[in-house]
Amino acid sequence: MSRTLRSLLFVPQLPLARAPRRPHLSPRRFTMSAPKAPTPKAPTPASVSSLRVSYSRAPALDEAMLPPAPFALFAAWFEQAKASGDPEPNAMCLATASPDARPSARMVLLKAFDDNGFVWYTNYGSRKAAQLADNPFAALTFWWPSLERSVRIEGKVDRVPTEESDAYFKSRPPASRLGAWASDQSKPVGERHVVEERWNGLVDDHLDEKGGLKKEVERPPQWGGFRLVPDRVEFWKGREARLHDRIVYELGENEDWTPSEELKGSSRWTKTRLQP
Repeated sequence: MSRTLRSLLFVPQLPLARAPRRPHLSPRRFTMSAPKAPTPKAPTPASVSSLRVSYSRAPALDEAMLPPAPFALFAAWFEQAKASGDPEPNAMCLATASPDARPSARMVLLKAFDDNGFVWYTNYGSRKAAQLADNPFAALTFWWPSLERSVRIEGKVDRVPTEESDAYFKSRPPASRLGAWASDQSKPVGERHVVEERWNGLVDDHLDEKGGLKKEVERPPQWGGFRLVPDRVEFWKGREARLHDRIVYELGENEDWTPSEELKGSSRWTKTRLQP
């Protein structure tokens, strides 16, 4: 990366610290006792309408100084988001749509990315997986408020190879692996204790008192990864007076959807500034 581009992106010169990991559940048994939360008061329309933030962090995005393909820029911004102290810089909104064009959105966690696309993991029986089976196009949105930046990514989605899903599943904490077996995601359940008791039984069978494995937990066949192969990536930077910067990268209309190292090729991407 050139010195000019490094300055433009504010990429730190020192090694970047990893985002802190949240502590995982210990192998304790769930109970139903919990303090009753106070009933939140709905905000008045006036209080909502007055909420606003003034964006002021420099520098502006100069499309002439940006890389020819979006991946290097996303990687630089993501490293800065990790260094910003955000506990989950990999949190992203995943939007899918049903065959009759009804949209649905939820937050998921990015678990891998490279020049071939963006990967997350979920239950293949979930609503999002069902929608992707019928309509394999989706959109991702990242929002990093401390940096006043957002990235929107659109493209076609497919399942990752089983080997990738197996490798990632084995890297998960034991309790999280059991959670994938305990929950039939997106399916109705009468009461919470049904899922808790199922999880408690799995804990008794597979974990010791310190949370270590006493029996291997294999990946459930209904659980695995998806990869979105981008054909459109937009970078947004907040600016004063709402004159925000928007730079969009798009693949040519006749490009293939197959993940390939060629996706990073500059000849395949066009770069355009959009009005705010």
